[in-house]
Amino acid sequence: MGLNRNHYFLVGAILLLLGLQFRFVDSVVLNEESTRFLALRLGTTTDATTAQVLHTTGLGAVMPRKTLKAPKWIGWACISAGAVLVLHSIMLRKPD
Repeated sequence: MGLNRNHYFLVGAILLLLGLQFRFVDSVVLNEESTRFLALRLGTTTDATTAQVLHTTGLGAVMPRKTLKAPKWIGWACISAGAVLVLHSIMLRKPD
């Protein structure tokens, strides 16, 4: 089963909305649990050590929250690809 007009339109609309979301939101601040998870799994050794110590000791210390910032080109790329897919879906025949 191949992709038909409706599939292209849906993927294009999702990419358009995702691109707009990337353009409107400058940065995202994660909560403490997400920051600790990222530090243990993906972070540097100092972040992972700090997260592990705070997790095992149960101290009331607060780990600094991680801020994620997406580059500007990702928003424009999603908007461009979404617009192309939506226009392509308009040019295709309707499904039978």
